[in-house]
Amino acid sequence: MLASIFLALFLPCAGMSAVFLVYICLLCYAAGVARETDDRDFQLPVKPKQGKGLSASDLEKLPKVSGKDLVLGTDCAVCLDEIASEQAARMIPGCNHGFHLQCADAWLCKNSICPVCRAKVGPELFDSTADSPC
Repeated sequence: MLASIFLALFLPCAGMSAVFLVYICLLCYAAGVARETDDRDFQLPVKPKQGKGLSASDLEKLPKVSGKDLVLGTDCAVCLDEIASEQAARMIPGCNHGFHLQCADAWLCKNSICPVCRAKVGPELFDSTADSPC
């Protein structure tokens, strides 16, 4: 009876001690590996640089519409404000997302992608002679 009480108390403590020792050994091993790594070899992931934005002449080729003529909603994704029906807006060809004129120009002069769907806004979209499906 005394032996069974001793085993009931000793075995869980011994098991937990073994798990704790394995955990400490793994921590020491990981710390040792981290110390051996040279700081010069470690590089953080770097976001690839996006291409330059659109030029002023390319911006002028994009269609200007009023807020009431927008196809896919009247919220500007750049400033998160609503585009009023009488406000000037810029619509990106291809995806038809619309933005305030100033917001779109500020965004597109730094990035040549749509801020909503990330579609590339390139010179091929400016060609007025391109075949349209409609």
